[in-house]
Amino acid sequence: MHRSKFFAAILLAGSLALPGFEVMGATPAEIQKTYEAEARAAAPAFDGFSAERGQRFFSSTHGNDWSCSTCHTTKPSEPGRHATTGKDIAPMATAANPQRFTDAAKVEKWFRRNCKDVLGRACAAREKGDVLAYLMSLSK
Repeated sequence: MHRSKFFAAILLAGSLALPGFEVMGATPAEIQKTYEAEARAAAPAFDGFSAERGQRFFSSTHGNDWSCSTCHTTKPSEPGRHATTGKDIAPMATAANPQRFTDAAKVEKWFRRNCKDVLGRACAAREKGDVLAYLMSLSK
């Protein structure tokens, strides 16, 4: 019995140490709080996320040919289509797709992959939080 409690404690501690896993089954706002903590750690003068900055980031190219809107459209409340594969993409706006941004591990997976395509690097926590603020601000 003592041994199983020990292993349970190790598993719990390990899962809390993995980025993105602390809020499984999360809401977009909870995921954004994780980005806020990361952004504050990176820049103590962090003053919050901006939907306006997020919209500019989403719509702009960043040295590569693609922007987020290349595949996710300039109207993220509508479905998109991957520019290379042609695969359909469900709407990004949380008002149009309530399941969007509810699994922290998936959110991190897709930010990691898409930021690499669009930016050629990982997105900073502030960039992710700004984009999420933008997508949460949209209505159907």
